[in-house]
Amino acid sequence: MPNLSSLRRSPQLLAIGEAIRLRREVLGLSQEEVALRSEVDRSYLGRIERGDNNAAVLTLVKIAGALNLALSELLQSANL
Repeated sequence: MPNLSSLRRSPQLLAIGEAIRLRREVLGLSQEEVALRSEVDRSYLGRIERGDNNAAVLTLVKIAGALNLALSELLQSANL
């Protein structure tokens, strides 16, 4: 089982975080706006964007919805 430090450097987590950040920027939204829309703490959203947290599927669904995407579209944009 991988430890937390190896998860933090996971290419998949980094790709998801980058996809979230890029979509947020395309929409002209701040982290605070996306956090409010998705009912996620802003600092937690920041950690997800940096690939520091392995977010639960439900959290990713909420974030994707706040970005006007289905989870499948978010994952596809992350090449996953």
